[in-house]
Amino acid sequence: MRIIVAAVGRLKQSPETELSERFRKRAAQTGRQLGLRDIEIVEIRESRAADAGKRMIEESIALANVIPDKAAVVLLDSRGDNLESIDFASQISKWRANGRPATVFVIGGADGLAPNLRDKADLRISFGSATWPHQLVRVMLLEQLYRATTILAGHPYHRG
Repeated sequence: MRIIVAAVGRLKQSPETELSERFRKRAAQTGRQLGLRDIEIVEIRESRAADAGKRMIEESIALANVIPDKAAVVLLDSRGDNLESIDFASQISKWRANGRPATVFVIGGADGLAPNLRDKADLRISFGSATWPHQLVRVMLLEQLYRATTILAGHPYHRG
């Protein structure tokens, strides 16, 4: 199963970029023994439209275009479910066992996601009710993906 993180915006060279890449590599390495292919990052350019609604639609269309057929779609949404790490890992394992070709984690732009993309979601997750910068959301997601692979592999990284 492929794991894809599709995000609006590009991370510039920064400590967040380095940390994201470190967790992505760790998750990919641990995930290989579980039948997960490389963790892919797809960055979507921010729309330059003057109208917020148009920006949201343009970005949502671009995000929808990277979602493979029959993929599980997970939206990062402040109104989403707060999952414990073990439940997060379990959900990925279920999708893999059910033959899903990919799981796509979607991080929208500042204006949010269009309703038709939100309707495609199999799951909406939140990292709490606070508003987080998109760069940190990506770091936290990649850390949780690494944690999920270690949970599924029986690795001691997760001690919760």
